[in-house]
Amino acid sequence: MQPRSTILQIALFGFLLSVCQVTRVNAQEPNFDGKTVRIVVGFSAGGGFDAYARAIARHLGKHIPGKPTIIVENMPGAGSLIAANFTYNQAKPDGLTIGHFIGGVVVGQVLGNPGAQFDSQRFEWIGAPSRLEAVCALTKTTGVIDIKSWMAAKTPVKLGATGPGSETYDVPRVLQAALGLSMQIVSGYKGTADIRLAAESGEVGGTCWGWEVMKAQWAKALDAGEVRVVIQAVPKAQPDLAKVAVAMELAKSEEAKQLIQVGIHDQSAILRPFALPPSTPKDIVRIMRRAFQETLKDPQFRAEMQQANLSVDPVDAAEIEKVVASMTRLDPALAAKLRDILGIKK
Repeated sequence: MQPRSTILQIALFGFLLSVCQVTRVNAQEPNFDGKTVRIVVGFSAGGGFDAYARAIARHLGKHIPGKPTIIVENMPGAGSLIAANFTYNQAKPDGLTIGHFIGGVVVGQVLGNPGAQFDSQRFEWIGAPSRLEAVCALTKTTGVIDIKSWMAAKTPVKLGATGPGSETYDVPRVLQAALGLSMQIVSGYKGTADIRLAAESGEVGGTCWGWEVMKAQWAKALDAGEVRVVIQAVPKAQPDLAKVAVAMELAKSEEAKQLIQVGIHDQSAILRPFALPPSTPKDIVRIMRRAFQETLKDPQFRAEMQQANLSVDPVDAAEIEKVVASMTRLDPALAAKLRDILGIKK
């Protein structure tokens, strides 16, 4: 039997060894002290993507080892496709560049959009702060007050859009094909802030956009009745839009229902994804995913979002990966139909 002092010495040695191992592991964890992390946003300043990115940027740094400075850089164009291509092909995989672009460009890539110079399944997804609650709102000057008057409209309603891959473009295109709505999509705007201005000046008659952001950033016009939501493309009506028509309930054929389900509903989780370039080291990916989720739970961040009337409905990286993977397994006939609707030429 070993003396008590020997047993204590062995135990003490084991404890010190474990402390050294933990210290060594922590020392090896990437540290961002003194560094700057930039979030590249695929749309112009003043819109929904910009609002979410800047709010997250104000709190993300304190949840990353070393508390780096977080900045936002707007890189608008092609419905955020430029930002997605940049994140994938030009940003260094060192954790210092985070891409924030719309999930529609992922769908475009899966459907064969030649402009999408990336493989969606190779992005290192971090997460998303909210899901898409798509609605279409039209100005008073269009004369359209509800879905019935839109369906009866003799003149196509002009809808502002950024470009293919964005909800401002893809949602109305799918609704046009599924429900036969009369519209003319005017694309090329750099962001929803620009579309709002175009609608208020009479350049276009409205747009399709996420309700959670629209009601915050277009509140004055909505409250005044100058802008009215006439249809919502969501699985279930929003509580504050209970009397507004739901797209799926208007679909008369099985094909129309499938188009709305796959073209709009299934993409709701990947509307606002944040991503790192491919080949980013796994330890950095883990740090960023953890920091992102902690930021979305941060009481100060939550309070800021509530004050801005912006919803937070977190989507983690695993769910985004699952949705992206499911997009690669679309029925060929349905994929071809969507490709035609969205104007994607392989």
